[in-house]
Amino acid sequence: ALTHMLGSAEDAKDVAQDAFVLAFQKLATFRGDALFYSWLFRIAMNAAVNFRRKNRSLGASIEAAKEHIGLEPTDQRRDTSPDQPIEQSERQRLVRDALAQMTEEFRIPLVMAEMEEMKYEEIADILKCPIGTVRSRIHRGRAELREKLKRLLKNEEDL
Repeated sequence: ALTHMLGSAEDAKDVAQDAFVLAFQKLATFRGDALFYSWLFRIAMNAAVNFRRKNRSLGASIEAAKEHIGLEPTDQRRDTSPDQPIEQSERQRLVRDALAQMTEEFRIPLVMAEMEEMKYEEIADILKCPIGTVRSRIHRGRAELREKLKRLLKNEEDL
């Protein structure tokens, strides 16, 4: 989730490390009214939001640039055609680019639901909002992602 939110595996590792340190320092504040995972995930999401705010003016990191130009894991299954790893990498790039253009309000719950396969109840607990708000944000996030992907695909075809 952090990698999708930040656009860089290296930035995600840094933020995760910061989140674990912060969680350790704040362990006494964990009341047990939520799952430990939810509490920790919320700390990580807040750390990622803060990281993005702090680094927004700096632009993309070197790692994000490397990932953007194609240093992606590919599908190495034998039952795929030679073109499939390239096509899959291109699709991953387009989705990553579309997600990066979305507002955090919709991107975060969408990533949590679709990529982290979290239940709406867990997302509501982590984001500290009603489950109806989570449903609405995921629904609107899907629609926004679909529109952004359509535009990106159209731009790719126009090149």
